[in-house]
Amino acid sequence: MNMYKPYCAAMAVVFIWSGWITISRFGVHTALQPADITLLRYWTALLVTIPFILRYSWQKSRLWQYLVVGLGVGFPYTMLSFYALRHLQAAHAGVLVNGLLPVLGTFAVWLLFRQRITAPRYAAIGVIFLSNICMTNGTALSLHQAGGLLLLLAAAVCYTCHMVAIRFYKMTWRDVIVIVPVVNVILFTPLWFVFRSGFVESTYHDMAVQALYQGVVVNVLALFCVAYAIEHIGTVTVSLFMSFVPVVTALLAWIMLGETLSPLEMIGIAGCSIGLTWYALSPAQVTSGT
Repeated sequence: MNMYKPYCAAMAVVFIWSGWITISRFGVHTALQPADITLLRYWTALLVTIPFILRYSWQKSRLWQYLVVGLGVGFPYTMLSFYALRHLQAAHAGVLVNGLLPVLGTFAVWLLFRQRITAPRYAAIGVIFLSNICMTNGTALSLHQAGGLLLLLAAAVCYTCHMVAIRFYKMTWRDVIVIVPVVNVILFTPLWFVFRSGFVESTYHDMAVQALYQGVVVNVLALFCVAYAIEHIGTVTVSLFMSFVPVVTALLAWIMLGETLSPLEMIGIAGCSIGLTWYALSPAQVTSGT
């Protein structure tokens, strides 16, 4: 198999997720509420994936396995992220969620699979984590952002569970793009009535932007890429790619919006680049695992 394909898939997720953070932060500051965006996301994905859903065999896995995979990147993850984005900047949200993924992913695969990686790779993960902290410009851990920080920490744990479950239950992209919308439409639709809604006050443009990006680009295309990459290059490697989301977000803002990069942000970008290169060039594992 051509190994460049899963790496390309992982890189595609980096760009999609960078856009998702920006689009989501824009969305939660419109009339749309977090519950509205979540509902649009999963109903749109459900409609797009109907051909796959109708041919899917639900006997292949257990109910709780579907719940772990579906909810890990489902409404608990999105609701936590959307409410946090009301209190934190988009770049900081990318740092706190995606910067933690290599750390959480490494711990999870060790706990479940007893996969041990080499010391240089642990060091590279440490460099990437510290570089992501630099990307916050020293403000992400201030007291007034504590609530948003805790929400994003919980979101990072949810997403780690999703990525590890894909590998642990040996699921493919065909499973993921069906399971996630079905599970969340069934479980979240009745819950939506409990939350505040802004559909009446919102514009069709705002709803269309969120439905298309959240439901199609993120919940179909990105989930396909994540599942495909995890299947071929593993959970830890994909989580390392995800740690580049804040870097890409900052660079896109610099190129497209003319936003200047602070010295700490430039150090963070350089550190992430060095860390990922170091990780890629280091010996893979001490013993065979996932």
